[in-house]
Amino acid sequence: MDTKLDSPLSLRKKKSVLRLLAISPLLILFCWCGSRAIKARISRPQIIFVLGGDQQREKDAAQLAIYNPDLPIWVSSGSPSNHVRKIFRHAGVNLNRLHLDNQAEDTLENFTTLVDQFKARKINNVYLVTSSSHMTRAYLIGEIVFGSRGIVMRPVFVQTNDKGDYPIKSIRDVLRAIWWLSTGSTGHRWFKT
Repeated sequence: MDTKLDSPLSLRKKKSVLRLLAISPLLILFCWCGSRAIKARISRPQIIFVLGGDQQREKDAAQLAIYNPDLPIWVSSGSPSNHVRKIFRHAGVNLNRLHLDNQAEDTLENFTTLVDQFKARKINNVYLVTSSSHMTRAYLIGEIVFGSRGIVMRPVFVQTNDKGDYPIKSIRDVLRAIWWLSTGSTGHRWFKT
């Protein structure tokens, strides 16, 4: 009976291949995230996208709009419309640039209610304006929702003294965003925020 034993070199090659296969998903993920981050830095944002929920976000977005006079501003479910207009008018921003959308009832819906409209307008890069305490969760959701349509984000942090979102909220909303990708539903009825 002729049995051939694997040589130590052959075993090392097999182990190396297995290790490479094991880390391949992580390498792909890092490359994908890295390429999106590079794209976000190389290409110029086409709009200012403000997540409502805090008046300071709208004030900081108005200042950003002054320094970017050619960019439209989209505020998703912010303060009452007349108050938002007053903030931008007071800052000297032409109100023709301002788009107010009040469809969203939570952070995930800030993205899902506008992503297809942005894509139809050929928007591929946005300034994402939200509170520093809210940015991690918002950015994770945006990467999934906007990322599914090839839209990259450049975060603009609005400083707050809030302690930030609980990690469980981020996990829940990431799962909801993945659910939205596969079903088109945000699951808002089942996951009250």
